[in-house]
Amino acid sequence: QVQLVESGGGLVQAGGSLRLSCAASGIIFSINDMGWYRQAPGKQRELVAAITSGGSTNYADSVKGRFTISRDNAKNTVYLQMNSLKPEDTAVYYCNAKIWTTRWEGINDYWGEGTLVTVSS
Repeated sequence: QVQLVESGGGLVQAGGSLRLSCAASGIIFSINDMGWYRQAPGKQRELVAAITSGGSTNYADSVKGRFTISRDNAKNTVYLQMNSLKPEDTAVYYCNAKIWTTRWEGINDYWGEGTLVTVSS
């Protein structure tokens, strides 16, 4: 069984910064793609940033230049550094990971429980 746990959310003023963390635990053979998604009330979930096992990254246009995704493979952890935050960034942020739990199984998709980020004016 695999569990993803996010941390680092909270309340911040516009222009401020937050750093989100997501740690995967359990029986893990390997972790492939990892990413961060967000969902605000009344809106669809959207991809914020993604990173491959080799470190290749992809960002939503709305966060390019402000957010940075990174990972520590030794810790099975992915991070999202969020700078120059705007009120529009307010949402619940979810961690996602595609994981091989055992050598003989395929890749499964896992989600964290979410962490709330609130940006005030």
